[in-house]
Amino acid sequence: MTLIKSISGIRGTIGGTIGDALTPIDIVKFTAAYARQLQQKHPDRERLKMVVGRDARISGEMVDSIVSGTLLSCGVDVVNAGLSSTPTTEMAVLFEHADGGIILTASHNPKQWNALKLLNEKGEFLTDAEGKALQRVAEAEDFEFVDVDRIGTLERKDFTQAHIDAVKHHPLVDLEAIRSAGFKVVLDAINSVGGICMPELFRQLGVECITINGEANGRFAHNPEPLPANLVDLSAAVVREKADLGVSVDPDVDRLAFICENGVPFGEEYTLVAVADYVLSVKPGPTVSNISSSRALRDVTEAHGCSYHSCKVGEVNASTMMQLVGAVIGGEGNGGVIVPDLHYGRDALIGTALFLSNLAHKKLSATALRATYPDYFVSKNKIEMSDPAQIEAALEAVEKHFAGAVVNKMDGLRIDFEDERKWFVLRKSNTEPIIRIYAEAPTEAVAEALAREVIRVIEG
Repeated sequence: MTLIKSISGIRGTIGGTIGDALTPIDIVKFTAAYARQLQQKHPDRERLKMVVGRDARISGEMVDSIVSGTLLSCGVDVVNAGLSSTPTTEMAVLFEHADGGIILTASHNPKQWNALKLLNEKGEFLTDAEGKALQRVAEAEDFEFVDVDRIGTLERKDFTQAHIDAVKHHPLVDLEAIRSAGFKVVLDAINSVGGICMPELFRQLGVECITINGEANGRFAHNPEPLPANLVDLSAAVVREKADLGVSVDPDVDRLAFICENGVPFGEEYTLVAVADYVLSVKPGPTVSNISSSRALRDVTEAHGCSYHSCKVGEVNASTMMQLVGAVIGGEGNGGVIVPDLHYGRDALIGTALFLSNLAHKKLSATALRATYPDYFVSKNKIEMSDPAQIEAALEAVEKHFAGAVVNKMDGLRIDFEDERKWFVLRKSNTEPIIRIYAEAPTEAVAEALAREVIRVIEG
């Protein structure tokens, strides 16, 4: 059983004791603390309004009831978006001119997990400082509940179509080109809200869509992280159906991965690369990704004559850096695409529409499109470790072992070997009790060998 408090919100497994799992008491405390924080931020407001949305996890309805009820008891008016993707909920905050929002999702984590991810009035995640301040309010239980005459109101509203409309009307989404291309795709919706919004998006884009794992019941058909090892059924379905593309999303639809027409993964690291290539061809400007993302984005950005910038891991860090440098596209190499003139959140809907626009414009198969980008291979590994002293010792041992290489301590430890175009990153996860080890190189063998060397140093 695990409870994690971080920049990504409060996240834990359902079922267990206080402090060791995400319990109803934890949910009430953090929800009430956030209401209190917003009330202190807006002391002149008689009433606050917040949006609540959730993915299709088995625990979702239970957590939703507690969160919405707690907000009402704090005197907050709630617009409940029901089953709703993370980017849809983020945009709903903007549509409603709300004071904030709460997304109930544990993203790519297995079905026993859930989480509260908190949004500000811009529909963006809290900063690290805001998150730490919230934890202090929750731990001090510095909040209060209103009397019966001041209880908030509850309105239920579906924002899926409004989100799809915004995607369709985005200036870089070429509806005519997509419709003319006559694309056929297979969608793996991983038994969550992707099965609600993605088929409708494809229908309105004029794309034939065959859906697998489409029932939004939260009983994930496979590990929900959209990695190649978890997408073998999707790969087989793409070949069987003679589709142009396979599309995979995670349970809250903020991450996006593709399968080529021959059943071979396009590579989740290359989702952002392909979308950025298309955006930069029409709208040049800076790009951003985190230090754990592929070097390929930097290469493609510089090929367009533009500047690339790196940031710490975490969606809020990417969006903050994007705003700082005026990026036209950015995100994270885990398939998270952020299109700033839509909203500053990872969004698989706009990512899909822009990827299809790219394919349609270039009149290439997915395999041929992938061949136009520089080849890098990533080895992604993890080791269970949560003790801060242990993690610090691991970082020190690895840095000492690779003395002489280029060191970056922006977020954990990144070591670059510029002459060989390879690098690795070692950092504590924001969402799980593990340290992640990502290694990238121009060949799979070199990437795997580098990762194994790092793991040997840590285990030693």
